[in-house]
Amino acid sequence: MTNNNILHLKINNYPKFSNRLDKWIAEAIKLLNPIIKNSHKLENQISRTRIKFYIQNGNVSIDGNLIKDPSHIIKNEEDILITIPEPISAIPEPEKITLDIIYEDKDILVLDKQSGLVVHPAPGNETGTLVNGIIYHCKDSLMGIGGVKRPGIVHRLDKNTSGLMIVAKSEAAHINLVKMFQNHDIDRTYTAIVWNLPKNQGTIEKPIGRSNINRKKMAVSEKGKKATTHWTLLKNYSNIVSMIECKLETGRTHQIRVHMAYLGFNLVGDQTYGINPSIKNISSKQQVNIIEKCKAFRRQALHSSKISFKHPISNKNLSFSSNLPNDIKDLLSTIK
Repeated sequence: MTNNNILHLKINNYPKFSNRLDKWIAEAIKLLNPIIKNSHKLENQISRTRIKFYIQNGNVSIDGNLIKDPSHIIKNEEDILITIPEPISAIPEPEKITLDIIYEDKDILVLDKQSGLVVHPAPGNETGTLVNGIIYHCKDSLMGIGGVKRPGIVHRLDKNTSGLMIVAKSEAAHINLVKMFQNHDIDRTYTAIVWNLPKNQGTIEKPIGRSNINRKKMAVSEKGKKATTHWTLLKNYSNIVSMIECKLETGRTHQIRVHMAYLGFNLVGDQTYGINPSIKNISSKQQVNIIEKCKAFRRQALHSSKISFKHPISNKNLSFSSNLPNDIKDLLSTIK
């Protein structure tokens, strides 16, 4: 380890933030000169979780004494030395995967995810995921999240949902984006094709939790977490299916799919929540044709079409939109 990887902090050179070691280090790093930060490959913000990791793994000493307790109480005349480890390689392997990246800087990227692409490696999908592709694409521009060279996935799209996603490349961006999602500071709009004819607009506020019948599914449940979805009718097709726009206040697993199914407006193609829609008053060949075409559609017709937010570092207003993918366009062209 070279001297460039050892950060020297003299306590009496900084304001009194907190007597607790991990809290004090987190606040002191925020005030460091940018030149010093760059020389130590530090970001503007480092999470307390990461600082605790440094302390517990023997990377922090005070006046020459190794300290492994993050809650250690510091005094005024002490010198703190922090050995900054190089970010370790991410466990997911980099893979060359075609990605549609529509915006990128040193802290974040915004991409248009294709249907069929799993976001994160998991049992049964260890490779070929979005994360594998981002690691390959970013290479050394990934600054590391929690000391690991990996992208910060702050929200997810289901495998068979397409559209816009934000990904953090730096820890500071990851920390701020997580807070922004928690505070509902990111506007997300989805376009969906649903069975039946919803009214022109509406809001559903129903909690969502794990289904008691099938633990692999989600369901409206009084024991679930708060979930709010707003929808607007964009177009109806012969009273059989409709195109709607959905805006989320919360981000529960399968939220739009579960809420729409609960209302009787199951998403076309949804193999989990909408495979047998209830359709009444079928009286024309056109209606029968629409039903046949939509039942043949093999993934949920759901697309993340717009996303607006303030940049997590620069605070600049950003807004992105995505056209419907070809498979949904083709479906709509056959049911006009």
